Amino acid sequence: MTPASVKRILWAALAAFMIAVPWLVPALVSDFWVSVIAEILIWSLLAASVNLLFGYVGLLSFGQALYFGFGMYGVAIGVQDFHLSFWPAFGLGIMASMAMALVTGIFAVRLTWHYFAIITVVFSLIFYFLALTNKWLTGGDDGITFTLPPTFNIGEFNKSFTDPTFQYFFILAAVAVCFWLMHRLIASPLGKAFLAIRDNDVRASLIGLNVYLLRLIAFVLAGFLAGVAGALFAFFGRYASASYMFYQVSGEAVVWAIVGGAGTLLGPLIGTTLLIIVREVVSTHWEHHALIVGAVAILAVIFAPRGIVGFWNDWIARIVERGGAPSGAVKLRTEP
Repeated sequence: MTPASVKRILWAALAAFMIAVPWLVPALVSDFWVSVIAEILIWSLLAASVNLLFGYVGLLSFGQALYFGFGMYGVAIGVQDFHLSFWPAFGLGIMASMAMALVTGIFAVRLTWHYFAIITVVFSLIFYFLALTNKWLTGGDDGITFTLPPTFNIGEFNKSFTDPTFQYFFILAAVAVCFWLMHRLIASPLGKAFLAIRDNDVRASLIGLNVYLLRLIAFVLAGFLAGVAGALFAFFGRYASASYMFYQVSGEAVVWAIVGGAGTLLGPLIGTTLLIIVREVVSTHWEHHALIVGAVAILAVIFAPRGIVGFWNDWIARIVERGGAPSGAVKLRTEP
């Protein structure tokens, strides 16, 4: 069996498992874990927005929670105040996130290194405190609750997030499409330009690339991913709160992306899955679960500095150099 055939088998097994989750997981553990897996999918999309900037453009952002929050509030305000149906509210949340990313990115992408990280935190804090003080619009810490509109309402065909199975599959489909789009982006000439800027922005400018514009495009695209995640989370929880715009949420997304493997497609998903499962399991037995999650993150960074996916890929490369990969080995990294 060749590595390529094993890869196809693993992808088929992963797809089969994700499709079977609403029935398989309750039979093995409990219904609770179906919601946890759906939440993992949403948070992995936020981590993917961090990964797009850090892993492929070389910009470490601690402000992605801002665009996540705008996605949430776009949905909540659209449904509660503007009485929008599902799809217009979903679109409003995404557009609000991208617009906010464009406005902040115009200023932020002029900077690099720790200056860029600091300005993203500053923007996040500014709008976090604005959201807290303008309770008439955002609800502040209390947030906004809203009634779910139907997702599809065609004749007798009526589906909404009140159906847990439909909710799970909608989230799975939306996240899968976003990861597929990111894969296509990285494989495109635009993605190659991002990588050139990440590796050496001076040389990239010398060969004619507009570094500022390309960084701004990446910033807005990362805002799109965070906005989709925020909009999905709003529908998932029927709720939007300023607390999700705090930079601590951005920090968690950074940790998920780095632990999983920055610069790899599946890194954010694997890092998010590992740390959230550890959190959920430990929190049922010990209230200080954050200590265990932190310890796992530290160990992962020490023993796998390129992340879990990077460690796997390095191991595969060493096996190949020694004379051939084992039949069951396959790279987790799917982009070129």
